[in-house]
Amino acid sequence: MANMMAITSFAGAAVVIQGASGRFAARSSALALRRRTVAVRAQADEPSTPPPNKPKASTSIWDALAFSGPAPERINGRLAMVGFVTALAVEAGRGDGLLSQLGSGTGQAWFAYTVAVLSVASLVPLLQGESAEGRAGAVMNANAELWNGRFAMLGLVALAATEIITGAPFIST
Repeated sequence: MANMMAITSFAGAAVVIQGASGRFAARSSALALRRRTVAVRAQADEPSTPPPNKPKASTSIWDALAFSGPAPERINGRLAMVGFVTALAVEAGRGDGLLSQLGSGTGQAWFAYTVAVLSVASLVPLLQGESAEGRAGAVMNANAELWNGRFAMLGLVALAATEIITGAPFIST
């Protein structure tokens, strides 16, 4: 059980200490107008237990690519971020909307190359046992990347929906 000690001071005039064994007082002739009380609780030290070991990340490709694994959403998010920025850049540069870019077939080789490179670059650290959270910094962290990827996926859907509804690209030149 913890021992309780209360220290009461009258602005330097008197100090009253109450411990578990009784009450002790040190008094002065001058009384103060203001009273402050500080409660201090002492507890017995218990042996500290070491933190539980975190399970090591699986280095199996099937675990990384599982539905609830670390890779699918990250890879899709990274591809969506690149795709969203590229789609807007092509719209601004050439005036082609997202659907006309997909229908023309001119960027299919670049698309396949980008998918392959980003997928391999995302899988290699996971297969070596690293986690995205382990390499996170203050600004560039794993949660920010996930949310940016999710918004980029929604942005691509919004670009396509805008072009379908209005019949014109999002950025009209």
